[in-house]
Order: sequence, then C-alpha cells, then structure tokens
Amino acid sequence: MSETNTCKPPEIIVRLAETHAEREAAQKLRYQVFYEEFGAKPSPEVAKSKRDWDQYDEAAEHMVVFDTSLGSGADAIIGTYRLLDQAGADKVGHFYTSDEYDISPLIECGANLLELGRSCVLQPYRTRSVLKKLWQGIADYVLDNHIEILFGCGSFHGTDPKDYAEALSYLHHYHLAAPGLRTRSLDKHYVDMNLMPKAQLNEKQILMNLPPLIKGYLRVGAVIGDGAYVDHQFNTTDVCIIVQTHLITDRYRSHFLEK
Repeated sequence: MSETNTCKPPEIIVRLAETHAEREAAQKLRYQVFYEEFGAKPSPEVAKSKRDWDQYDEAAEHMVVFDTSLGSGADAIIGTYRLLDQAGADKVGHFYTSDEYDISPLIECGANLLELGRSCVLQPYRTRSVLKKLWQGIADYVLDNHIEILFGCGSFHGTDPKDYAEALSYLHHYHLAAPGLRTRSLDKHYVDMNLMPKAQLNEKQILMNLPPLIKGYLRVGAVIGDGAYVDHQFNTTDVCIIVQTHLITDRYRSHFLEK
C-alpha cells in the first residue's frame, strides 16, 4: 500500500517584530502592497530601498504576521500593522495622524493612546482567519498595555471624495465623534464629508460596501473625525478613526473578529 502525503495547512503566528531584519521585512511588505499594488507614489529614497519607511518606524512597535510554511523569521512575514504609543510619538515630536488631522481633543483628554497605521496583508492572505489572528494580536497588545483609545486613519482607495459620497456622508451622519473626541481634518486639506442628505442614504447597503477595515472598526463602536483628507502620495481618501477600548467587550470583540 503506497504512502499518501498530506499537506499540513500553514500555521499563522502573530507577534511583535523582534529584530531589525523583521522590521525591514515589514517595510518591504508595505512597499509591495502600498506602492506596487495600490499605486502610492514613493519618494526617491523609498523607491531606491523598495521599503516603505518614515521617521515614525524607529519609534514604533511593529505587529507582524507569519506564515510558518514559508520559513521562519523575516522570510515568513505576510502581514503587518504599525503601533505608535505616546512615548514613541514624543520621540518623533508628534503622531503620524497629526499630519492630516488636528488630534488635540485626543491628546488633551488624558487617555492612554495608541495610534494604528500602515496596516497591510499580502493579497493571498486577506482572509477572515488571517485577519482574525492579526486583530487578536492587536487586542492582546491593547489589554497588556492598558490602552484606552485607539486611533488612526482608515482609507478609501482613490483621491476623488465624490466617488465615495454615500460612504463619507454615512460616516458623517451616523458615526461622527462627540465634540470631546472629535478630531478635525486640517483646514488646508479639509474635505466636507456631508456630501448627501441623510434621508437619501441606504444605511444597510453602504455599510455592506465599506472597506473591511473601516467596517470592522465600526463594529466595535468606532467614531469618525470631522472631515476627510485626500492623501495623494498614497492614492487614498482618509477618515480619522477613534475607538474607546472599553467598548470592546468580549461580545463586541467576538463579533468583530468573526466578520
């Protein structure tokens, strides 16, 4: 009787990057997704290195996702998320989001803040199970570090806000942050999200078609800052996401991770 070979499914592991090589691998992955796949415009330095990097990277933690079937360490990284806390932002001088938004309401509220950014996963791995693993890693980090507010930019692909008039209007009418936490797009870049009357919006249909990351944030009670920001470098239209982590109960967390 011949022996039958069975393929063991890959094991997905999520943890913080531990070495310089792992952080560089995360930057290379970001370059592949943001620049090669989605058409972001690199600086000459970024294009030469084929790594997406900036001044915030050295001050941040990098959550990385590994497919162990590809090997170990840097060679197996297939996803990443950048985590910048207040101490890291102080090293740089400010949070990345403040390049797009006035985040003084968050800074002044006294909460323990964590900025999430540069989220990406290689296309073959954009599945519910892999995203679930990634978000479990984020949730564990939040609990371990007593984070009270998560924030960052969620993106629509493309730089014409009119293409997303329904979605932006929906976020404005249904999920605008309360004044005490309401960030605002910087005046020189401010894009009004109130592009359509609330009565004309099909809430269920719009929610169904939102980008998965923004939809996921909303499922755990995220609110949205005032105004959108068009990021021509990254070929996106951004909104500011704010999540008070006490809203992420076990019930909400489970619901979010399973969608």
